[in-house]
Amino acid sequence: MKLHPFTWLMACALAMPLHAQQASPTCTAPADVAPAQLYGLWQLKLWPQNGQEAAPTSTGALLFERHPEYPGSVRGNLKRSTAGNDRTALVSGDVTQGEFNLDESADGIAMDAVWEGDVTPSGCGQELRGIRRPAQGSPSNDPVMNFVLKKAPGWR
Repeated sequence: MKLHPFTWLMACALAMPLHAQQASPTCTAPADVAPAQLYGLWQLKLWPQNGQEAAPTSTGALLFERHPEYPGSVRGNLKRSTAGNDRTALVSGDVTQGEFNLDESADGIAMDAVWEGDVTPSGCGQELRGIRRPAQGSPSNDPVMNFVLKKAPGWR
């Protein structure tokens, strides 16, 4: 008896385990996110600790690239809105075991703010959450704020 090709294909598909039949995207565990996975454009929201993410006080973007002096780190540019004007800054940092750390400097010399956060478990390496606070000794009046960074579509 000769089987029709479609019948044979269906029999093979049914014989496969269910998990092999489903195409699931690979999701990087937070502890496994490498600095190179930060490269690219990230969308930013900042809001006060007593506020809500749905009502950010500042939005913007970060562009991360390989740090030229420190392997395993990132360097980039930040541009974000504030009351009355936009701010730009240089940033550098890293991700280790799912923990994200970033230093922010408006002039490239003095540190203005420190970002501390985590890679979110549900974000598949594409979302970072934490707090941004003025750097110790910084003359900034900025309050401590929550942040979320989401990798822009197309930058995977």
